[in-house]
Amino acid sequence: MSNNKQVLVVDDDQAIRELLAEYLSKNNYQVLTAEEGIEMQKILQSNTPDLIILDIMLPGDDGFTLCQHIRQTSNVPIIMLTANSDEMDRILGLEIGADDYIAKPFSPRELLARIKALLRRTQFVNEAVKPIEKPRYLCFANWKLDTQQQNLIKNKNQVVPLTGADFQLLMLFLENPNTPVSRDKISQTLHGRDSFANERGIDVHLSRLRQCLGDDAKAPKMIKTVRGAGYVFIAEIKPVK
Repeated sequence: MSNNKQVLVVDDDQAIRELLAEYLSKNNYQVLTAEEGIEMQKILQSNTPDLIILDIMLPGDDGFTLCQHIRQTSNVPIIMLTANSDEMDRILGLEIGADDYIAKPFSPRELLARIKALLRRTQFVNEAVKPIEKPRYLCFANWKLDTQQQNLIKNKNQVVPLTGADFQLLMLFLENPNTPVSRDKISQTLHGRDSFANERGIDVHLSRLRQCLGDDAKAPKMIKTVRGAGYVFIAEIKPVK
């Protein structure tokens, strides 16, 4: 029986496309495949996948460029495929809006676990922001978070759209004000696993959220680093219906 979750695989390596199409189909996912960006865009015109697996090295527009295009209109979870030695590629992918990454060569089982974790996180976010259960807006500092549209609003007309990971990280802080949030908790929330030693991805997510909020890490007014404990959201929060 299909779980009705649709995954789009974008990779110019036919062997990888066929491998993932077969493996994910056996695990009850609907799979679409594209060889490069133009084909991907055509698929997205008539389909709304639940998750995209996006290779960095593609003919024409590379994965970074395509990820940026996707983020202009969609918060769909994105897992980027990167070369094993390219740490900067992984960091850049997170900075421009990817939710997770996995290095080639990879285990299909590990990729499947990451897909499940991201889809669980997306489902949790969608359920958590239902207006019947929680107020639509959360106000703090000079910002108002629209939990339905996943946008930050400042001065009534300055709107900052958030990626899925940015929104989930901010909600984690807003739901735990004045309480240390560990790196493991952040990694569990964003990636469905504990953090690795010296994992740069968490720092990238935090830096990107601070940049969205205009919060200086050296003199924070919202997200404060607590050595050995994690991070604390210190701004006063006011819910608004």
